[in-house]
Order: sequence, then C-alpha cells, then structure tokens
Amino acid sequence: MNRVRVLVGTRKGAFILTSSAKRKRWDISGPHFAGWEIYHLNGSPADPNRLYASQSTGWFGQLIQRSNDGGKTWEAVDNKFVYDGVPGTHQWYDGTQHPWEFKRVWRLEPSLTDPDTVYAGVEDAALFRSADGGQTWQELPGLRAAKGHLWQPGAGGMCLHTIVLDPSNPKRIFIAISAAGAFRTDDGGQTWRPINHGLKSPYELPDASAEVGHCVHNIAMHPSRPGVLFMQKHWDVMRTDDAGESWREVSGNLPSDFGFPIAVHAHEPNTVYVVPIKSDSEHYPPDGKLRVYRSRTGGNEWEALTNGLPQSDCYVNVLRSALAVDSLDSCGVYFGTTGGQVYASADSGDSWTAIVRDLPAVLSVEVQTLP
Repeated sequence: MNRVRVLVGTRKGAFILTSSAKRKRWDISGPHFAGWEIYHLNGSPADPNRLYASQSTGWFGQLIQRSNDGGKTWEAVDNKFVYDGVPGTHQWYDGTQHPWEFKRVWRLEPSLTDPDTVYAGVEDAALFRSADGGQTWQELPGLRAAKGHLWQPGAGGMCLHTIVLDPSNPKRIFIAISAAGAFRTDDGGQTWRPINHGLKSPYELPDASAEVGHCVHNIAMHPSRPGVLFMQKHWDVMRTDDAGESWREVSGNLPSDFGFPIAVHAHEPNTVYVVPIKSDSEHYPPDGKLRVYRSRTGGNEWEALTNGLPQSDCYVNVLRSALAVDSLDSCGVYFGTTGGQVYASADSGDSWTAIVRDLPAVLSVEVQTLP
C-alpha cells in the first residue's frame, strides 16, 4: 500500500504531513526548525528518506539541513556558497551595476538518480551543485556567463527559484530566475543559454522581447514529454513544445494571467494547474475567491476548480513553490497558502480539503509518493 508524504516549508518552520494512499487522514509532524524560515524542503527521488531543507533567518543567516530518515532526525551540512572566481556585477533596480552577493538558497533539487547529488538555486541568482550530500558546494559558473551582467532583481530579489531536470537526458537542465528569464544547459551545466524567445514583457522591460530580463515565476514539465514545458510568467501562462526554443501564450480564458505556481498532472501530460492572482500589486485571488484552474488541453481552455475552496472573502496568496502533485493512480494535487492552509485533492482537483489550517505562511510544498 502506497503512502504520501507532503513536505511543507513555512515562515516559522517545516512540517511533514503523511497519509495512506486514500489521503483521508493525515499525521502532522513539526515544526522542525521552529522559528526559522524554511524556503524549500525537498526529497530525493532516488532515496525517499533523504530530505534536504534550506533554512534562513535574518539573525543567523542560511543553513542547509539533511535528513536520512524521512525527517525524523536532521543534521546541518555545509553552507559555504562561494561564487566561482571574481563574481563581478549585475544590474540593480535603478539600472546601475551591483556586486553579486549570496543571500539565501531558494530551491533544492535532488538528482533523479543519486541521493548524494543535489542542486541549489540561490540569491543572488546562481546554480550550485553538491555531489556529497550537501557537504560541499560548487557553483556552475557558466550560467552567470549567459549575460549575467544584464540580470536585474525582481520585486522579491534576484533569485534562482526553479530547477527542472530532464529525465531523458541527464545533461539537460532548465532553470528560471526572477528577473532574468529561463535558461537551458545541454552539457551538464558547463554552458548555458537564454531560452526566452516568444516572451513579452512590455510593462517590465524597455525592450519587451529582450533576450534576458523577463520575470519568469515558475516552469513545469511532465517527465514523459521533456521537450514540452509550461511557464507561469509575471504576466502570461506560456508553453513551449521545443524545449524552450520558442514560447507561445496559453492563458486563454483565465480570469488573470498573473500568478506564481504551475504544475502538470502526474499521468496526463496535457493537464496543467495554475492559481491566478489578481495582479502584481494585489497578491490575492480575483474577487476574493480561491480557485485553482485546470486545463486538460495543454492551455488556452481553463476550468475553475472550487469544490471545497473558500469562495468569498479569501485574500491569501499561493507562492511559486507551493503547488505540487503526487504520482498515485488518482493523481493528488496539493497547495499551501500564505494564510497557513494546506489544501489537498485526491481526485485531480475535482474536490479539495484543508488537511491543515493554521500553519505559518506556507513558502513551499513538495510531495513524495512512498512504497
């Protein structure tokens, strides 16, 4: 009998929620690292009991934690994220040049095949890799060579927040940076190039079609179709069918095409989920109604999923890393809110239940399907 483990990072600690395959009753463990911001908590596909967590506070800085027993116990591992060589400068909010400065780890993405290999996306934007379970970290500096001097922070900083590993090609990795855009490597991280053709940012950039500078919020892929990716941009939901060589808009009938997370159904590569937010200045659901939107056609045609979600006076946000799916036969969908709720659907989004309501603001949600 399969089980499900939901890994939740919040403003004040990490929580681990577990259930059987029925996903009706949940056990809650936590808070782990109480009082710390847990930017991301993720598990290894190669060893489900190997977990990694990025914790940070303004007082004590950044720490990486590792668990070898599914979150029962934790140990701090190395936290030396040093840019390779002389980092140089990048653009600042006012267009001047600003030195690269490490602030925190936004994303931890374990290898699909090796529990000791894990990637870290950091602010200021760069990609690091560890091959020894987080004991040491090395930058992949070829990424910043992809016009890094033109990258500029978004409203939340200049963060590398999305890492997508191609299951069919271990040398291909996609990443996204706010506010620089999407990038791809085909040689294991040695060299990178922007993949932003087709993106338009008329409100954010002097050149709306610039090669870099777009505020990409998230990217999602179905493992059976690694050349097809879906993107939630600052404005616009986008799709590529050629691994990022060109993008087209698929926002369709969404009430707002601004949002942060995006995910793909575990078994239906053309079924996509987004959570629209009213605008970049009003980070709450349109009309105060919390609605997940699902497209079964790979975009353009969207339906509101509302059963079990509050449909009045709801003004929470769903952040970029706070939406995930499990791989059970009836695909489960999960998301967390800045109001501290974690919602789950065991039927691909047709109905929802709050499996926990009163956590601190949720920063990230990841799901593991366990034997």
